[in-house]
Amino acid sequence: MVNLTDRQEQIISIVKKRDFITGEDISSILKTKRSAIRSDLTLLTMIEILGVESNKGYFYQGLDKRILLAESIKSYKVKDIMSLPIVISEHLSIYDAIATLFLENVGTIYVLRDELLCGVVSRKDLLKCTLDGLDLQNTPVKDIMLRMPNIKYVFSDMTVYECAKEIVDSQIDSLPVVKETKFKNKFKVIGRITKTNITKLFVEFGSEIDYREI
Repeated sequence: MVNLTDRQEQIISIVKKRDFITGEDISSILKTKRSAIRSDLTLLTMIEILGVESNKGYFYQGLDKRILLAESIKSYKVKDIMSLPIVISEHLSIYDAIATLFLENVGTIYVLRDELLCGVVSRKDLLKCTLDGLDLQNTPVKDIMLRMPNIKYVFSDMTVYECAKEIVDSQIDSLPVVKETKFKNKFKVIGRITKTNITKLFVEFGSEIDYREI
């Protein structure tokens, strides 16, 4: 949502109760000078919460749906919607990686070395290994994984919008959520965010936002 000050919220509350109200009347109710709320009124009209007509004054018109949706998306952080990561050791065989992928019903697995992210394997990577006739039982997953620094990742305090943009731009299905360690360019995996996580958030928006209240 749009971050408004307490005074801006007060102004909205005042205007909602009237068909039209002048800036002078608003400032009088707030017991302040007209000049003190000029910037507040300008902002509220710019983002279309308030409208204004000459000779009549200000009126409430609500928040534009597109602004509401955009601000809602940008207010959510990755940590709000991320899932638990599915991780394996780099020494695990490709066969065991395939088994893990299907048992956990995921499209991507994150590979660890000394409990830190060192690689990523996807469903497509594992399918290619099978088609290429590799020895799945005796070939470690580290031999076929995507390695750092080529791995795309996000931090938990990034916005869902930033994450979604990275997924779209990189044409991938998911991203590991990481946190920094004392080692340079070494990360601990704390979660994962997928297209499904983001889609579920949009479904929540659709079911929870009642535009009749806007």
